[in-house]
Amino acid sequence: MDQAQAVELVGRAEQLLERLERLPAGAARDTATETIGVLLVLYGEGLARIVEVIAERDSGELAEALADDELVAHLLLLHGLHPIPLEQRLAGALDEVRPYLESHGGNVELLGVERGTVRLRLEGSCSGCPSSAVTLKLAIENAIQRVAPDVAEIVAEGVEAPAPAPAPAGPTLLQIEPPPSWATAGGLPDLDGHPLLKEVAGQQLLFLRVNGNVYAYRPPCPCCHESVAGGALEGTQLTCPACGVHFDVMRAGRCLDWPQYNLEPVPLLVDDAGLVRVALKAAA
Repeated sequence: MDQAQAVELVGRAEQLLERLERLPAGAARDTATETIGVLLVLYGEGLARIVEVIAERDSGELAEALADDELVAHLLLLHGLHPIPLEQRLAGALDEVRPYLESHGGNVELLGVERGTVRLRLEGSCSGCPSSAVTLKLAIENAIQRVAPDVAEIVAEGVEAPAPAPAPAGPTLLQIEPPPSWATAGGLPDLDGHPLLKEVAGQQLLFLRVNGNVYAYRPPCPCCHESVAGGALEGTQLTCPACGVHFDVMRAGRCLDWPQYNLEPVPLLVDDAGLVRVALKAAA
């Protein structure tokens, strides 16, 4: 089983568990839930003994190799046995998404972890663009959720609120949300420099590759409400084929002709296997 198949298997397991939780109460659901619980305890005890043996004999190289395997890391996290310290995992996760944050005018610094609360300092937000602020928030949440699902909350300092009403004083509290809103778009082998319109989980999304980075947007043009899917991509600029306005793909879809408009970006991450995952939320 290769890495991509392993990732799909993890996602399939999560979907089946969600379906099980939605079943009507009864003997069948109770038996299935109890069986899964017993198996988790059994395999968790086995993994704990393996990790203990490795810790006694390994200098750290084998532990890091296991942690780099996404499927193994997922199982270790599930049982609270991950060999890499939490702060080190968080720093690594933020390093992975930092280039994406920088491409949207933002950055992040890990300040510390205390009693399940992660404290961050966020810098910038694509000059106050509301859609970009949502993009940064979801990208950070997803990165942390992958390496530390037991984190209760994130306190982010230094964020400029883009809402019309004044934001309350003090840190902004970002609640960790479960990952079902994230869907796999695949490896996108047809993304060769031209805009690619693709349906993901029943929604039409427009994918573009600029300077080696992948971006996703909802296709309606905010100016004429037609699709920009057939538009020309030159450098970082995408032209709407219907009304001719230009959008900066690397700056959260900001319209270069009418700054009050922008395409709606869809948060995405590219995992180690090269699969693109998008956060499918309701349109802003």
